[in-house]
Amino acid sequence: MVTKIAIFASGTGTNFSALHQAIINQKLPAKISLVVVDQPNAPVIAKAQALGIPVFIVNYRAYAEKKLAELAIIEQLNLHRVTLILLAGYMRILTPTLITAYPNQIINIHPALLPNFPGRHGILDAYQANVKLTGVTVHYVDTGIDTGTIIQQMTVPRLATDTLADLEKRIHAAEHQLYPAVLAKLLSEE
Repeated sequence: MVTKIAIFASGTGTNFSALHQAIINQKLPAKISLVVVDQPNAPVIAKAQALGIPVFIVNYRAYAEKKLAELAIIEQLNLHRVTLILLAGYMRILTPTLITAYPNQIINIHPALLPNFPGRHGILDAYQANVKLTGVTVHYVDTGIDTGTIIQQMTVPRLATDTLADLEKRIHAAEHQLYPAVLAKLLSEE
């Protein structure tokens, strides 16, 4: 059985690309059936379109409330028969509307070792805290902010000579290893 996946992204789509490559290279029993984007100029859109993957651009401002935007997303997910959602740099907090529609089927990647440094600025927060070790966390999404059950983590050292850009580069490289590995593991357990 092939698992139909939706990738939610807001930016460049490097994690989207890493996941897509893993599915192809490792012959994983999955297909990215939809990319959901909340930024109309996000570079991930062109990446998905170049691969023939449908894109749904959701303009939250066009809806009277966030719940209505998520209902429109759920409609698209149902249309594409999606059963697994991978958040990959999606810079929106999901509401119970979407979370309860896909219980234990929404996964996020966070650029810090949770429970430390949750939220939008995980890399910067870890850098400013001058930690010696940070990393990447893949976790299930719940109604809190980066509080869902942790699936797997990967550590990344902060070197004494690191600039913020140096640390960001190594964190993103770790993301591109960990997220595909976790996806492969989850698919093998189905």
